[in-house]
Amino acid sequence: MDYFLTEEQQMIRDTAAQIAKEKIEPLALEYDEKGIFPWDIVKVLGDADLFRVFIPEEYDGLGGGAFEMSIVVEELSKACGGIALAYAASGLGIIPIILFGSEEQKKTWLPRLASGEILAAFALTEPNAGSDASAIITSAKPDGDDYVMNGTKQWITNGGEAEIYTVIAQTDPSRGARGSSAILVQKGTPGFEFGKKEDKMGIRASATRELIFQDCRVPKTNRLGKEGMGFMVAMKTFDQSRPGVAAQALGIAQGALDKAVAYARQREQFGRPVSSFQGLQFMMADMAMQLEAARALTYQVARNIDAGVKNVAGISAMAKVLASDAAMRITTDAVQIFGGYGYMKDYPMEKMMRDAKITQIYEGTNQIQREIIAMHLIKESMRKEG
Repeated sequence: MDYFLTEEQQMIRDTAAQIAKEKIEPLALEYDEKGIFPWDIVKVLGDADLFRVFIPEEYDGLGGGAFEMSIVVEELSKACGGIALAYAASGLGIIPIILFGSEEQKKTWLPRLASGEILAAFALTEPNAGSDASAIITSAKPDGDDYVMNGTKQWITNGGEAEIYTVIAQTDPSRGARGSSAILVQKGTPGFEFGKKEDKMGIRASATRELIFQDCRVPKTNRLGKEGMGFMVAMKTFDQSRPGVAAQALGIAQGALDKAVAYARQREQFGRPVSSFQGLQFMMADMAMQLEAARALTYQVARNIDAGVKNVAGISAMAKVLASDAAMRITTDAVQIFGGYGYMKDYPMEKMMRDAKITQIYEGTNQIQREIIAMHLIKESMRKEG
């Protein structure tokens, strides 16, 4: 399908696609097996100005938005969802700075993030606060001009590798969800340490660690927005970042479909290519339909965000669910098309299937996303009734 990309957007996509093919794909299986964080690829992406595409021009960016970031994430994920996540997760950490940062905060961090010199991360999840994001207990107790932070964040993507972290912590526990605030914490701050690197099923080239705060003193000037806005910062960030998760799912799925079709054309059984069998043709047709439908929705949601549409939570959740569910089905079918070879680690299919699974889980499980979608439907129905 033709999505009418501008000349600049086409150049961005072509650049990302070239890096994916030439730099990422040859390393994907090794980095997955060994759990290597792709700093070498991060440098390539930085040198190609791809971190700049979704950052405002006044902070050394190229002035694009969610759509441009989604294009890059999708292309990189065709080669490896785990390696692509170093880029995408930094985007997740950058979005709250763009949305809620002060002018000083933006000038301090965005140019360095735009260059790819450093990465960002976002920290909300805790051992007992996953889908129920309002249940966080990590505290940031006001003390003069500082906050003193204590607690643990869990499963933080880019943990230990990123330089700057947007951390959601309770500044007034008596107010519940309205008592949390978003605070920037720099790597190396005394009292801020990292747990072990998690050993994951998929996206193994991505670093996932605990963040541990023990009497970590952070200036109040590091707060994003007003005190008590932490939950809002998190939800507004996710509204804009979920198309990025959808784009990651699209890329993994497209990569799997491309490889499955190529393999089916080459693999012969009963004297002819298996692509000539109707059973496999129907599978490939279904895979392609699911993928194109998810891409159309994801691109439209990203464009709505960039156009300034305010209430995007429902459609953003739809894009994330549709694309990630499709990616799981498509990669599973791709393994089936490859047959026994698809189950072997010498081939990329089993890795793509493992990588696809996380897209149904992080940044809000698909079950929670369906609740968000349903709540928006109910609210809209009530609004129409007056």
